Amino acid sequence: EVMEQQTVSIAKAGITTTLNARTAVLAAANPAYGRYNISATPQENINLPAALLSRFDLMWLILDVASSESDIALAHHVLHVHREGKPPELSFTPIASAELRAYIAHARSFEPCVPEELSNYIASAYAEMRQDEIEQGEKAMGYTTARTLLSILRLSEALARLRWADVVIEDDVNEALRLMKMSKVSLEDTLQDEGPKVDPITAVYMAIRDWADARGTSEVSYERATALLVSKGHNVAVLDACLDEYASLDVWLLDSQRNITFV
Repeated sequence: EVMEQQTVSIAKAGITTTLNARTAVLAAANPAYGRYNISATPQENINLPAALLSRFDLMWLILDVASSESDIALAHHVLHVHREGKPPELSFTPIASAELRAYIAHARSFEPCVPEELSNYIASAYAEMRQDEIEQGEKAMGYTTARTLLSILRLSEALARLRWADVVIEDDVNEALRLMKMSKVSLEDTLQDEGPKVDPITAVYMAIRDWADARGTSEVSYERATALLVSKGHNVAVLDACLDEYASLDVWLLDSQRNITFV
């Protein structure tokens, strides 16, 4: 009732009344059986009907996946808070809470409208989402219904409010569609994890390449590669095999210290 009609009915001590509940709903759910089953759908995992889940504009799946890097970072954070009694210093200056409240309060004063020229664009995007779901068949991790169309409109209007604007523009719609797409991707990635496993040598190559690409460099020292891959659970023997194999393919060059230079 709260999500569909934006009201809540109360019956207590002989008094029956209906109150307004015009607010966004942020909810979290744990797996029904203690552990998330990546072979099952979200509604099967959290034991909620699809009709109820479809009322949420966005759904994100957050899994506790073992990772040396993230586990160590979390451990350091918890130990620092336990030892110092306060969180570590941030690398940036956060926005003051009073300033953020003022910004949000002003944004809420806007009532953006969707111009007629965007109607066909939104309708086409909605139809494409429906078609993609049909093509996925049983692999689809969600349902695209008329409520999805309303979700696009709500998110687009919310993005316009963030700009302090009275009119929704195409960029707002595109960002709303992107958020909805990434929401579904977070659910679909669990099925992809069940696919063929990447062999260790290829996994090592991909990790080194991604590290170099993220930093815009073509050179990776042997020490850096070793530390990177050990933290991801690989051993030095696999690293050495990877270096030799991809060097023979002229993907990178190795010097006498086995430092890497991408070709």
